[in-house]
Amino acid sequence: MKGKVDALFQPMKIGTMEVKNRIAMAPMGSHAKNPDGSFNQQGVDFYVARAKGGVGLIVTTGIACQNKLDSMHATLSTAGDAYIEASKKLTDEVHKYGAKIIIQIANGAGRNRKEGFFIDNDPISSSENPNVWHPEMMHRALTTEEVQFLIQSYADGAYAVKQAGFDGVEVHALHEGYLMDQFSMECTNRRTDQYGGSLENRLRYATETVKAIKEKCGKDFPVLIRYSVKSYMKGFGTDKGALLGEKFEEFGRDLEESAKIAKILQDAGYDALDADNGTYESWYFAHPPVYMPKACNLADAQYIKQFVDIPVICAGKMDDPEISAEAVASGSIDAISVGRALLADPEWVNKVQSEDLDDIRPCIGCHAGCLERFFSGKYTSCAVNPQVNMEREYEIKPADIKKNIMVIGGGISGMEAARVSALRGHKVDLYERTNSLGGVFIPASSMSFKEEDKKLIRWYEKQLKDTGVNVHMSTEVNENVIEASKPDSIFVATGSTARKLNVDGANSEKVITAVEALLETKPIGDKVVIIGGGLTGVEIAYSLTKDKGKQVEILEMLPDILQVQGLNAANKMMLQNLISSHNIGVHTNTKVIAITSKGVQFEENGKTVELDADTIITSIGYISDRFLYEAIKDCGAEVNLIGDSSEVSNLMGAIWDAYEIAMAI
Repeated sequence: MKGKVDALFQPMKIGTMEVKNRIAMAPMGSHAKNPDGSFNQQGVDFYVARAKGGVGLIVTTGIACQNKLDSMHATLSTAGDAYIEASKKLTDEVHKYGAKIIIQIANGAGRNRKEGFFIDNDPISSSENPNVWHPEMMHRALTTEEVQFLIQSYADGAYAVKQAGFDGVEVHALHEGYLMDQFSMECTNRRTDQYGGSLENRLRYATETVKAIKEKCGKDFPVLIRYSVKSYMKGFGTDKGALLGEKFEEFGRDLEESAKIAKILQDAGYDALDADNGTYESWYFAHPPVYMPKACNLADAQYIKQFVDIPVICAGKMDDPEISAEAVASGSIDAISVGRALLADPEWVNKVQSEDLDDIRPCIGCHAGCLERFFSGKYTSCAVNPQVNMEREYEIKPADIKKNIMVIGGGISGMEAARVSALRGHKVDLYERTNSLGGVFIPASSMSFKEEDKKLIRWYEKQLKDTGVNVHMSTEVNENVIEASKPDSIFVATGSTARKLNVDGANSEKVITAVEALLETKPIGDKVVIIGGGLTGVEIAYSLTKDKGKQVEILEMLPDILQVQGLNAANKMMLQNLISSHNIGVHTNTKVIAITSKGVQFEENGKTVELDADTIITSIGYISDRFLYEAIKDCGAEVNLIGDSSEVSNLMGAIWDAYEIAMAI
């Protein structure tokens, strides 16, 4: 790979701003803010860590410019001397590492509005439009005077940002179907004033905004705009998103119109387009889940680059260094925007430059720690990196007393406990009863779209080696092993076991578990019924259909599939659309009665139904394995139960649980 990423480390200019490389940190939602729009200490530490990690340009989370329309808790409308003083702590620290930092300034979600984020009860939009999440709720049209108030508030907000020492602003946004974007699209703009009608009029809100900012802050003050190239939208509603490669009639913005818009935005004075795709109907383009390919928005960003001279920055799973470097080297885009990969590993840029790719902790595209937490009102973090937005509080420091640590179980939770304990200076021995590390994450990572999961296992293996953890493979731990090892503290990370189906015929050779299906340890026929429509069952259904050409039906006892706590809407929406597009049968409100010679007999809507099946896969949950814990909990050492053996959860639960307990020993 030597030399292949050099293109990412060439300087560039955005307007008058010189950036040391071609890697921007994408704007990601954060609650680490003060009421005046400045960042608290958590926010400062968060951004400084990424500047230290090599990022050339940091684009912060969006900050509202006013508090009268779509009003939020933190806004720049109250920014004064205290804001400038607090912000200079951030800008000065970021600049020490040669990075530039700009604020994303925002003015409303419009019909994207979610409960709990706004302190007013006045839903607004470009025209009268239905709410994305609650279509029965209608948003009123802004008046002409209100639009002009928003434009002026952008200029005032940008001026406060400039006074605080930031290097520019990014306007939020003709992106993701937010308020300004609702003005730009014909499907959401039916206005008859100067902000509706023709394309130029629909873009007037955006063009007058940049002109107002430049007039107040100076023509040389850099102004970028977050821009979704294509909407991938088939209508209104969270079930109306299109998929990559799908043939459909575009309801929102298509590529032909996008090329015209890009030119208009450039001519109005914007210094760069920070490009991605999608609206809230197709939320998975702006927030690509594990099911999206790498560089999912690249082709569309490359298309509009043909029509403008200003830099085009591409976002959307651009964390494959070779793909990104090749695109930049070709001139088809100018820079990349990296988001969640910088949550998972704040040193991502430095490690790419030094070509230490095996040392990069990968983002697995789950959204559990970042997007889901943010929209739940919690601080943004990361499933695989609990230190995000807690860089100071969760800094790994040497333990006061060094101990002998025994970790029983080489799954993700056990490996995290071993890693953190070793970094704190403890002597660590990890015992795994099989010949592979990874635990239940091995089958979970086996599907074709789970390459980052496989990388995470490899990353942990490397960390254990690098931190000096003694790993004992194919070793069953019992009281005798513990007595011989004499540990001061024990982590029990024995995981969980699959819940068994308890109906007539459940012992049939046709019936296999989700793990057996994923590891392909038992044959799978052409006609498959999956019992259980949670995340694992639905992913298996998609995998078997996509990669194996199987005919699959899902049985779920609840009113809908994917009723999983902590599953983000972007992931859920895309997976539901994939299930539909692959013609996978879904049966909800069902109760399995028996496994028969033909297949599965079940109740559905009060009727008895039987489906033919060659193979029945059970995916009905897991039960904590506490057998060893109960046997050794009074052995004399400190015994900690972690991960699924403590409580069955997702990957984030397994990692965070292990991290927090290991930090306390």
